[in-house]
Amino acid sequence: MPNLVTLLPFIVLIGAMFLMTRSAKKKQQAAATMRNEMQPGTGVRTIGGMYAVVKEVGEDTATLEVAPGVHAIYAKNAIGAVLDDEEYNRLVHGVDQDLKSDTPVVPDDASSLTEDDERADADEAPVDLGKKDADTDADAEPADDAAPKKTDGETDTK
Repeated sequence: MPNLVTLLPFIVLIGAMFLMTRSAKKKQQAAATMRNEMQPGTGVRTIGGMYAVVKEVGEDTATLEVAPGVHAIYAKNAIGAVLDDEEYNRLVHGVDQDLKSDTPVVPDDASSLTEDDERADADEAPVDLGKKDADTDADAEPADDAAPKKTDGETDTK
């Protein structure tokens, strides 16, 4: 009879393989159950990452509405997840159902944090950093020796 210590690595390896296949089989069964329980009107995400609404469910296929009036037929195995209505609306339409929560609203930028500083700066005279010509400046006096401007068609030659 071979020594138990030499068989131990093989026993551990076989046990690990059994546990891995068992968990994979459970995931496959859960995914199959989820796909079989799809109903028309349900929002889904395909394995390619496209969001759509189920219009019809067949034996091996599902007709999905990928855009208003645009239908495509997909294999049921291509459905990655069946989404509940709240999650589908949040992801696709940007609709948040949880508008009454007490969590503080965090701004996307820091503009709301600097509004008081901007109001204080608004009292000061604005500084114009634009370049001004002497001819176009309203406050500047026109030069006496300035030649009149030429219009289209006029030249210096006679």
